[in-house]
Amino acid sequence: MSADDGPDPEAVREEKRRARELRASADLTCAVLRQGHLSRADADALVVAMRGRAEALFPGKGHVFDLVLAPRFQRIIDEVSPVPPPARVLPFRGGSRRRG
Repeated sequence: MSADDGPDPEAVREEKRRARELRASADLTCAVLRQGHLSRADADALVVAMRGRAEALFPGKGHVFDLVLAPRFQRIIDEVSPVPPPARVLPFRGGSRRRG
């Protein structure tokens, strides 16, 4: 088979299989995150594990995960487990006593 014959059918099948596995893993990760039973730290750890799985399936493509899947996971985490805003401390106005 020469280079002009097109891609190797077995390589194409393998790429499609890895893409299906990545999609299924991403969908499962989303479902687990949406349940809302994980702490924020556990949710973040799940995303890190998912990134590792994506890297194993598609070595050298971590930047694609960061652009495509990470924002999707982050949106879900933020919806299910929002970070509370920092406490607001009102300024102390020590010397502003009313004089009469």
